[in-house]
Amino acid sequence: MFNGIVEETGQITGIEEHQEIRRFSIEAPVLAGQLQPGASVAVDGACLTVTSVTSKYLVFDVIGPTLERTIAGAYEVGKRVNLERAVQLEGRIDGHLVQGHVDSTGYLVQSVKEREYWMMDFSIHEDVYALTISQGSIAINGVSLTISELRKDCVCQIGVIPFTFQHTNLGDLKPGDLVNVEGDLIGKYLSKILSKRGE
Repeated sequence: MFNGIVEETGQITGIEEHQEIRRFSIEAPVLAGQLQPGASVAVDGACLTVTSVTSKYLVFDVIGPTLERTIAGAYEVGKRVNLERAVQLEGRIDGHLVQGHVDSTGYLVQSVKEREYWMMDFSIHEDVYALTISQGSIAINGVSLTISELRKDCVCQIGVIPFTFQHTNLGDLKPGDLVNVEGDLIGKYLSKILSKRGE
């Protein structure tokens, strides 16, 4: 479980193709010194297991279903990724509860610079859109964000402050770039409960 607060942006330095996995090496000197093999890390919001670690690098083995469901399948060397360790239960939840189970990919429609912040429009899958409310929470590339407005055609608009824009990879995005999207956990469970009542 995560809370959508990015601790470090790492850089992909190596990609190895194996028979059934793709191995990613990520330079992350801040987190690498604090993690052991077997630890869970949200990489752009997708929960991955650290398979090996050095003083500066984290290594992850990613299998087909994850490559297909997330943006990991399109990663290239040099790509900057958002990283977050799993939360500790005695700690605060500064964002919202994020499972690290990506619901779908979406894409950036536009990013407009206002005076002191950015308004970013993301196109998201209709199933996620159906569970989303204005002023509710959503995770984009693992970043906990508040939805400013739900627009037509499954587009959600999000206001992003300079700190978040600069300290995550949201500032790297260009229109059309794919992102990982995870809808609000509470909305998912409420939808499931209500659908069962309607049977």
